[in-house]
Amino acid sequence: MSYSDIAIMAIVSITGFYFHWWLYVRIKRWINHDLALSLAGDDAGKRAYMLEQLELANKNKVKKAELADWLKAAAERYSPTA
Repeated sequence: MSYSDIAIMAIVSITGFYFHWWLYVRIKRWINHDLALSLAGDDAGKRAYMLEQLELANKNKVKKAELADWLKAAAERYSPTA
């Protein structure tokens, strides 16, 4: 095996790891986004509110295991403004 073969294998491996990490992060965001919207129902105001709450949860670094309960509590606190 030459150095160029090793370099190619290293580049391909690093690129593969990066792609899988990127894909994991995207899927995690999509799942959390869908969770927030599913708790909002069809109410456009509540949908916007829940997306804001999801951003707040991300800023507060709410753990994955606690996120669903955190968002459910936020959904219960929602009150539409007239």
